[in-house]
Amino acid sequence: MEKEIHIPCEKKSIIQSMPIYIITSLALIVVLFLSIGVSVTIGSVDISIKEVYEIIFNKLFNLNIVIDSAVNDVVWLIRLPRIILAIGVGIGLSVVGIVMQAIVKNPLADPYILGVSSGASLGATVAVMFGIGSLFGTNAIGVCGFIGAFIVSMLVLLISNIGGRSNSIKLLLAGMALSSVCSAFSSFIVYFANNAEGMQSITFWLMGSLAGADWSEIQFILPTILLGTVFFITQYRTLNLMLLGDEVSVTLGTDLHKYRHLYLIVTSLMIGTLVYASGMIGFVGLVIPHIVRMIFGTDHKKIIPIGAILGAIFLIWADVLSRTIIKGTEIPIGILISMIGAPCFIWLMVKKTYGFGGKN
Repeated sequence: MEKEIHIPCEKKSIIQSMPIYIITSLALIVVLFLSIGVSVTIGSVDISIKEVYEIIFNKLFNLNIVIDSAVNDVVWLIRLPRIILAIGVGIGLSVVGIVMQAIVKNPLADPYILGVSSGASLGATVAVMFGIGSLFGTNAIGVCGFIGAFIVSMLVLLISNIGGRSNSIKLLLAGMALSSVCSAFSSFIVYFANNAEGMQSITFWLMGSLAGADWSEIQFILPTILLGTVFFITQYRTLNLMLLGDEVSVTLGTDLHKYRHLYLIVTSLMIGTLVYASGMIGFVGLVIPHIVRMIFGTDHKKIIPIGAILGAIFLIWADVLSRTIIKGTEIPIGILISMIGAPCFIWLMVKKTYGFGGKN
């Protein structure tokens, strides 16, 4: 009898057996932590990485390490809150951008596509010009911006369901209409109020900034954004179906109508929270989803976590640039990102003929 010949197979390592998107996610997480450590040291005051980690571990674990009080305040009360807020804003804008593009089936959609930005702008304008937000103290502009953004989002849902069930086209049209109305009312109020100081406050807020970051806000903002992100990661199958359209989804046994409403409510809460914390920051929710889709395709199981981490890294370094690029002054981060984001977006479009989702 012939003996069986066994050819030994090379065993794959754990890393080789992992899907590429998981390896990428892990690599980006490492880059994220390195970015946090390095970015805290950058600023008008030179601080070593060793001092940074001593302060962080001292605060977290009460190690009673002797640290200079001025350095401690710069790291713990100024720089670190800004970086953590940048992470939350970057994650939130990237994830909401991905979800919004799926909901309305439009690759040019961004987190503010359904009139959310105009609603937030109107809320902020009313707060400053009429003093209505004085009840909310120093956070008046942010709170009223949140209220305006959320009300407009709910009105978009209401209007899009008039005369039949809503769909992606009706949502877009309702958002555009409400955006025009809110912008008109904002301009009307500014024109007749004749308040130069108030106008300057609104303009600065609309440019976006992370300068007001503090731990009390972050304790509310970060969990909201992370919970929303985890929720959408669990919804990847439905989000994938949304790209196929309502007719195909119904034949597959899934009615997207209720999911679309649920997702809009969750994204509105996330965007309202981000608007409250940082004002209006554009292009992150447009450029990051495009970059991730070009590399990893349209599967939301892959692109939501990768987009979230990439958005966080991007905003950390955008914030570092905004406060260091011109010595002695800070450029509003919204302006800087628009200056970077618009050319990057044009380059992405020119470099590759971009279908929605690109490579599958």
